[in-house]
Amino acid sequence: MKTVWRAPLQGLAFVWLVALLGCSGTEGKQSEESNSSSQASSETSSSPKKEEDKKVVLFFGDSITEGVGVRPKEAFPFLVGQMVDSLGLPYKVVNAGLGGETTSGGLTRLEWVLDQYVVDVFVLELGGNDGLRGIDPAASRANLQAIIDRVRTIQPQAQIVLAGMEAPPSMGQAYTREFRSIFPSLAEQNDLVLIPFILEGVAGNPALNLEDGIHPTARGHEYVAAHVWHYIMPLLKGA
Repeated sequence: MKTVWRAPLQGLAFVWLVALLGCSGTEGKQSEESNSSSQASSETSSSPKKEEDKKVVLFFGDSITEGVGVRPKEAFPFLVGQMVDSLGLPYKVVNAGLGGETTSGGLTRLEWVLDQYVVDVFVLELGGNDGLRGIDPAASRANLQAIIDRVRTIQPQAQIVLAGMEAPPSMGQAYTREFRSIFPSLAEQNDLVLIPFILEGVAGNPALNLEDGIHPTARGHEYVAAHVWHYIMPLLKGA
């Protein structure tokens, strides 16, 4: 598979990251209320093909993937599922996002998720909480690499898409540069499709974010879905 990656967008606003740790408790509560329903409702099915016969696109991430602050059917994985169905592609989309998740937490949770599904496209969206908390980028990179390795060991048929994230500028230029470099470096090293920045065009835009300045509104999720679709659509059509 050909590696697809671009240089990260410069000059992005990072207001959305400032309160991320402070809202982790809210995320946890909303996660419990919406996680099961988002997982079920994001598995869209308008095609006559039986649900159990469809291949799986699984989004594995944090509150951005889960859709904290919006209804399950407004979160970007569900919207991607609608795009899949509109083309009659033989896939269902699963939302495996969990608010507050770090790369370390994701590594711990991974095998349980992979036990539930046979995955054909695995979209990895983690790192935002690491960046805010100032976790050593080397540790974040190691966790992401371990997730990639385990997916390939447990489900070698899965194609992996890596979604890039940015660290807040308050962490300093050296930290943000090192953190940013994690994602294109891993994509190149592992021959992955790279989405350079999952919130491109959304982060820092008050009209597309909730009052917390972090999580996209329903309209913001539409932008994220369109952005993500640009990168995964060739994989689905190619298959």
